[in-house]
Amino acid sequence: MPATASSARPAARPAARQTSAAALRFGRLAAMGTVTVVILIAGVWASWGSAQYVMLTKGRERGTVEVERCAEDVCSGPYTPSSHGSVARDRVDIEHTAAVRKGQRYAVVVKPGTRDVVRSGPAGVLYSWVPMGGALLLASVVVAGGLRRTRFAWVLAGSGIALLTAAFVTV
Repeated sequence: MPATASSARPAARPAARQTSAAALRFGRLAAMGTVTVVILIAGVWASWGSAQYVMLTKGRERGTVEVERCAEDVCSGPYTPSSHGSVARDRVDIEHTAAVRKGQRYAVVVKPGTRDVVRSGPAGVLYSWVPMGGALLLASVVVAGGLRRTRFAWVLAGSGIALLTAAFVTV
């Protein structure tokens, strides 16, 4: 029985096409992998700006602030020291966010050489890592779409959601 055109075996792809397809696949993986790493590094960089003061408290001034006034982006109030070597201040500034309300008292750490403070304790640690939570969510989209690694993308997304939820609950 003679072979027909429909039952004939398709011709093998030329070696040049296979090579270019492999190069495109590698290029996509390299580009999306780089984008993912940059997003995650940016999340760590954005979070570390305040996380370093909250997580590495040895030798830093710790105390409490009672928020008396709030402007658009900053709240202020008197600082009461709780660590050895810390001095009381009439006014310190804390970033005005959803985590800070007028009339409340918060445990804080003083940024060295300034009158700026950041929240300490579990709420302060989680809140300082919120940018990393957003970076994890964004990276999960890149990993799922660009790298086509859905399981790893779900792990990244779950980690980001867990971090953001924990920060929301504790703050």
